[in-house]
Amino acid sequence: MTYVLQFGPVFQRSDLIWAGLLTTIQLSVIAISAGFVIGTVCARMRAEGGTVSRTIAATYVEAIRNTPFLAQLFLVTFGLPQFVAMLGAPIRPSPYTLAIIALSINLGAYITEIVRAGLESIPRQQVEAAQSLALKPHQIFLRIKLPPALANVYSALSGQFILQMLGSSIVSVIAVQELTSAAGRIQSETFRTFETYLVVAALYFGLAFLLRAIFYAIASMLWPWRRKTVG
Repeated sequence: MTYVLQFGPVFQRSDLIWAGLLTTIQLSVIAISAGFVIGTVCARMRAEGGTVSRTIAATYVEAIRNTPFLAQLFLVTFGLPQFVAMLGAPIRPSPYTLAIIALSINLGAYITEIVRAGLESIPRQQVEAAQSLALKPHQIFLRIKLPPALANVYSALSGQFILQMLGSSIVSVIAVQELTSAAGRIQSETFRTFETYLVVAALYFGLAFLLRAIFYAIASMLWPWRRKTVG
């Protein structure tokens, strides 16, 4: 028995594919932005904070990095609405909002360790020189330590961002209508499972390639002397 590829039924539901693709892009951009902020704040807590700050940040990082994202997603999905209800707030987060929260928290833990490694690579002499100029701690962090730290770990950061985009497919289990969820709906309607997921895989590959190109362009603009910043 010969299997004949038929992409026609899949492309007939291109509206679902493009809507799912747009949702995936939106989820990725928001989660990457929020995760980067969370990770940078926690990295500073781990690198420069007191005992309490370091303990809180370390606990967060270890808890997230040593548990599966699916479990984290379910905890946020089923736990956060109950917590909000206990507070008496008339708010019921949508699956889309819950997905962004879970993705951001997950990414933040990994970004924390990457940025912390970058901060620890900065020579102590640079910090001491800034201190001698009477710069305030936040000025030293934002102007002296953070820019070169990000340059040193840019390749790892960009790789983690791409992995986060690909990992966003998991949120389909909580009924977020992103690309993988759209694929599930299409294959259930057309019964062309192989063709459907082949198209979706190609789209994910294209997104990853596009992100890689964008990060390389950013690196070329910020650090033109480091053409291999994105590995």
